[in-house]
Amino acid sequence: MESFKKPVAAVLILVVLFLSAVSWFWSREPGFLKLEATAQPVVGVATTEMLIKSMETLLNKPGGYMSNDIAPPSVFLDNITNWEFGVLQQIRDLAKALRNDYSRSQSQSRADENLETAEPRFNFQNNSWVLPSTEGEYKDGLKAMRVYLAQLRDVSKQDAQFYGRSDNLNEWLSLVEKRLGSLSQRLSAARPQARINTDLAGDRNAEQSTQGAPVVIAETSWFEIDDNFYEARGTAWALIHYLRAAEIDFRQVLEDKNALVSLQQIIRELEATQQPISSPIILNGSGMGMFANHSLVMSSYITRANAAIADLRTLLADG
Repeated sequence: MESFKKPVAAVLILVVLFLSAVSWFWSREPGFLKLEATAQPVVGVATTEMLIKSMETLLNKPGGYMSNDIAPPSVFLDNITNWEFGVLQQIRDLAKALRNDYSRSQSQSRADENLETAEPRFNFQNNSWVLPSTEGEYKDGLKAMRVYLAQLRDVSKQDAQFYGRSDNLNEWLSLVEKRLGSLSQRLSAARPQARINTDLAGDRNAEQSTQGAPVVIAETSWFEIDDNFYEARGTAWALIHYLRAAEIDFRQVLEDKNALVSLQQIIRELEATQQPISSPIILNGSGMGMFANHSLVMSSYITRANAAIADLRTLLADG
């Protein structure tokens, strides 16, 4: 019996080591993406290409798309799956902006048929394993996006359009502002806080469905601290690429509004969120204590980027 136990133990140890190595490899976050160099860039190509590349990264990175996996080791890797969700939220928002604003000259104009196909596919539930699978739906959306991109690049035809106007950029940034505002609140609540209820501030006649308490205790569950952190990392990763693309597609508008440096500062703030993490776990120390609080640090970068986006939106509207 003893002679049987030793080989079994050795096999189990090897399996655990193998799964640990695979888990580490699959949990690594992708690096930054690059646009294809073109001699004469067409307006809208940079934004569309970045959306396509970011979705391709979700599907084709080491381990593939893992948010719907049901087998080990990926079923246990919640950090990278929350990173995926952060990226996915931004893909969905940008696809919505492309369909409703960027590709249409007026509110009454017809939507692009390829974008009408792609946007609902990207909004399919993120954790469906089969019938249909999440990856299958996202790949169908990618096919439609690639057709739209090819039509944009073909300047001899007018099958697809992208309107690089300040109001269009402002609409997308309003979505980004709301996402970052929510993330910042969840990150900062890693440490319990008593907050004054400002839900109806600014309008004395405003009402809400149910009466809120004058003071609200905001506290993120201990089990969600690292989830929020990695969702923020994924969100910022995607936004860096989309803002870099906006710098190309909306350059004339940004220069006209004297807002180019404002956009570049937002990118700089978000790039700080991608610094390597030296700790094996996400720490939740007190704000002024001996140990770091990674959530509060991330919240600081996200909040500053969000404030800069609010300023940029003002410039775009009034500058």
